[in-house]
Amino acid sequence: MSNTRELYQQYQEEMAQLADVRFTGAVLQWDQETYLPAKGAEFRGRQLSTLSEIAHRMATSEKLGALLHELQGSDGLTPAEQKNVQLTWEDFSKQQKYPAAFVRQLSDAINKAFHAWMEARKANNFGVFEKDLDALLQLKKQEASLLGYTGHPYNALLNEYEKGATVEGIDRSFAAILPQLKNLLDRITSRPQVADAFLQKTYPKDKQWEWGMWLVQQLNYDLAAGRQDISEHPFSTSFNPQDVRITTRVDEQDFANMTWSTIHEVGHALYEQGLPTEGYGLPSGEACSYSIHESQSRLWENNVGRSRGFWQHFLPELKRYFPDQLGDIDLDTFYRGINKVQPSLIRTEADEITYHFHVAIRYELEKQLLDGSLATADIPAYWNEHYQKYLGITVPDDKRGCLQDVHWSHGSFGYFPTYSLGSFYAAQFYHAATEANAGLVSEIKNGNTANLLSWLREKVHASGRLHTSEELCTQVSSKALDASVFLHYLETKYQFIYGL
Repeated sequence: MSNTRELYQQYQEEMAQLADVRFTGAVLQWDQETYLPAKGAEFRGRQLSTLSEIAHRMATSEKLGALLHELQGSDGLTPAEQKNVQLTWEDFSKQQKYPAAFVRQLSDAINKAFHAWMEARKANNFGVFEKDLDALLQLKKQEASLLGYTGHPYNALLNEYEKGATVEGIDRSFAAILPQLKNLLDRITSRPQVADAFLQKTYPKDKQWEWGMWLVQQLNYDLAAGRQDISEHPFSTSFNPQDVRITTRVDEQDFANMTWSTIHEVGHALYEQGLPTEGYGLPSGEACSYSIHESQSRLWENNVGRSRGFWQHFLPELKRYFPDQLGDIDLDTFYRGINKVQPSLIRTEADEITYHFHVAIRYELEKQLLDGSLATADIPAYWNEHYQKYLGITVPDDKRGCLQDVHWSHGSFGYFPTYSLGSFYAAQFYHAATEANAGLVSEIKNGNTANLLSWLREKVHASGRLHTSEELCTQVSSKALDASVFLHYLETKYQFIYGL
């Protein structure tokens, strides 16, 4: 027994040191997207590649492998400790499939692609990004082969973000829900459009920043354990539960851009701040999955942050920051305006219905890139064609088209489906929370979101990665993921907004 405890303590220390290296790289990546001088890009790429290589060596070392092998056959571990060891063994076995040289090559390619994406956005020209993106895509195809897969090569990369998910399952989900969303969209577009011109008035950057910093604190984001900055694409990152950072962007002519991206990233950050500190470096201290992570951001952004009750409390506060822009806007006008449904160009600014068409287009595009039926050079044409087909809109340029998302420059192929899954989980979790606490909606109307956060901390955050998404969903809501909960939420919401 004592030997088992000593072995487990050694395992904890090994994993903590590995986390130290990985999170050091994450700090450099955060700096790269916020404050890095332009001339520092080349050396920053080298530094990140070196750290990736060191982390890979540590994650695949004979010492760690022997330790895990011995622990798997030991008695005296708690169920949670056994699960930590099991999941780490799975990670170890997977990491061994990557040659060290490939890890460095991939990191180098990601660094080049990210800076090429930044330059392409400045130039509003996909061609600036194409060569480096294609080089990265070829490595992602190689990665899929290294990992192994059954069926479509996309399955290998999808599994990295959503364990157990497959193309077949995602295809079925989209085939089931997109027609229903299209039906709801058609019903809405037959009704008079709601007014939202008040969101496009001039909102000075400094005042938006002040408002955003105040709002994140009202949502219980701990600024003693985090910070907010400006970046080209809003994101959140975590180095441990006591250092979780977010970024946003500000458009002076579009108030919605900053506010809801900030709430979205706060949702991610609240999850990371709620993970067990004693699980640092272990699966028990990591997020369950990317779709569950996305459920937290979408829940706060939409189920809470676009609810009428939330703004019943916060609109009067917002008017103190922007009396000239919003002084004559009543609650129902504001609520309808911030939930306006209209096909649009930018995914992160899309309404809750058309959002999933944005995701589906990227998902279909990625599948074809991975199986070779679409060339990298053909991305803009494919993108523009399918935005016209699914959303009926003409894409005016690359920046508002295929260059809008940062994900491909990070090598995040396989990520996009988790955005839709996250919305489905969010609706189901929020419904479960209101069922468990009948006074929750009233609390939110009074500006109190602390009890909702406490419920999420207990039900979702506390178990880390010890459960799959489906297992966690069943524990939280007493049933597996059911997209009809999301559809019912939308139907109820838009009945009021559009008088359906």
